[in-house]
Amino acid sequence: MVGKKQFGQIVAVKVEDLKPYGKNARTHSEAQIQQIMDSLKEFGWTNPVLIDPKQGVIAGHARLEAAKRLEMTEVPCIVLAGLTDAQKRAYIIADNKLSLNSGWDEKLLSMEFSDLKDAGFNLDLLGFDTAEMADIAQGREVNQPEYDESIASTVSMVSCPQCGHSFPK
Repeated sequence: MVGKKQFGQIVAVKVEDLKPYGKNARTHSEAQIQQIMDSLKEFGWTNPVLIDPKQGVIAGHARLEAAKRLEMTEVPCIVLAGLTDAQKRAYIIADNKLSLNSGWDEKLLSMEFSDLKDAGFNLDLLGFDTAEMADIAQGREVNQPEYDESIASTVSMVSCPQCGHSFPK
């Protein structure tokens, strides 16, 4: 039986009324925003933006940016009431970091890639690049280190004009 506790209701909020958190430390590349836009087109809106009662964004900054670029006028949101300012700021960090602490069962993932490919699904929508999928399919361990901005100024990058991915020269 489902418990009696009430959870936040999903509400439609005008994109122009939402206020991104100015100190959001999580960054989003152009390529990632494009991936999110492609995902929204394929799957629809599946994950509401989390906001405070004053319509400040707590989680979903990249989804909001993708919505703006898709010229959406409203997005689904859940209002998180009752959080202190410190809790909101901490959750902004925790929401981004906690998902990074998970891993993959690469054998099962490889089987899913194969099954989806056989079904004719566009694997580009999964967020993995071709090299990652090939490594997983061949049983090679894939390490996805977090981007280290401290070395960014020492690496020359070039961007693909078609897909937007950046690569070291």
